Amino acid sequence: MTIISPVTSTTNPASSAGAVANAMNNTEIASNFTTFLQLLTTQLKNQDPLSPMDTNQFTQQLVEFASVEQQMKSNESLSTLVSLEQSAQTTSALALVGAMVVVNGSTAQLANGQANWTLNAAKPATATISIADSTGRTAYTGTFAVNSGTQNFVWDGRGNDRTLWPNGTYTLTATATDASGQTSAISTQVQAKVDSVDLSQTPPVLSINGQNYTMNQLQKIVASAP
Repeated sequence: MTIISPVTSTTNPASSAGAVANAMNNTEIASNFTTFLQLLTTQLKNQDPLSPMDTNQFTQQLVEFASVEQQMKSNESLSTLVSLEQSAQTTSALALVGAMVVVNGSTAQLANGQANWTLNAAKPATATISIADSTGRTAYTGTFAVNSGTQNFVWDGRGNDRTLWPNGTYTLTATATDASGQTSAISTQVQAKVDSVDLSQTPPVLSINGQNYTMNQLQKIVASAP
């Protein structure tokens, strides 16, 4: 194991404009503009000829109806944009199946006697590294000096007793302390292949080393799928 240096209703005629506005806010009415027209027509039919609605009040209602219609059209346009965005995400996710990517994570695959992680240290420190298999059994522990910035950590698959562990998924945990004995931040990344994509979720979920990631969690695409 080695560390290699550096390699985001019906309407009441006497009802006020405020009552009509409250009715307009009803979710059921807002979902169908035809209902607004029916409400307006009913109100006109039931007006008392001897005491018609005030002109200013009537004009205000017409303006409110027009505003709601515009909002509904805007919502339809937004729904279309969301649908297009989801389609684009699906297409992009499918194109990543088989691609090599880099993600923030601590789980890597041991294969051919090698498992790789990238460590990112906030400052020079001493890091205690522990590696466990998929069942949680500790396979290896060790202490290493790390530099500020990014560096690779390569495990040869052997335990502290030099026993060779079988190929599979392994998780690395790293804690670090600086020269003054204070805890120092250290994060891990892995480079692995996108095994599959779950399109039943929004946004689509990528399966990488048996872990689930969304596309915005990808740090880098190393090589595109053939």
